[in-house]
Amino acid sequence: MTLAKAARVLLTTLLAALLWTGGQAVAAPQEADGRPLAARVLTYDASGSAEFAAAVASGAAIWNESVSSVDLVPVQAGQRANIRVVADDGWPRAQTTSLGNGTVWMGRQAVNEGYNTIRIAAHELGHILGLPDIKPGPCSSLMSGSTAGVSCTNPYPNSSERSRVESAFSGALAARAPASYLD
Repeated sequence: MTLAKAARVLLTTLLAALLWTGGQAVAAPQEADGRPLAARVLTYDASGSAEFAAAVASGAAIWNESVSSVDLVPVQAGQRANIRVVADDGWPRAQTTSLGNGTVWMGRQAVNEGYNTIRIAAHELGHILGLPDIKPGPCSSLMSGSTAGVSCTNPYPNSSERSRVESAFSGALAARAPASYLD
């Protein structure tokens, strides 16, 4: 993590904590021995994402810039990925097997209709990170998906979406039921 990213993450976290607590200071999440919690590393395999590989990498980078509790990184040879990303001719969708694990389909149907590929990738990765669709919704909400219209190219999660991911990954990770999202 770069120094600039670490400073941005710290500032965002402190501001969010102040807003959540009405201005009262709160401690950052910590291990039992008092050390700060490390980000959970989730690997993704975009080898089946065809023409969407760059969009998937951009979507992962956006989440890495936006939250501190998760780092999405490409899978290394011989490693098993938490997230598998594939391209198909259908509508984009995601299926989770548990929090931080599942499959994303980068559907060409939405792209052919004019939707932004980076927004699609970031949105579908948001599902894997535990976020539901927020429909209908404005362009400022990444999880509004297609209801924001084809003119919406915003690939960034809003503060509420970021907070939900931070909360889901910053403590003890509870198992979540698998879910499917057809966007």
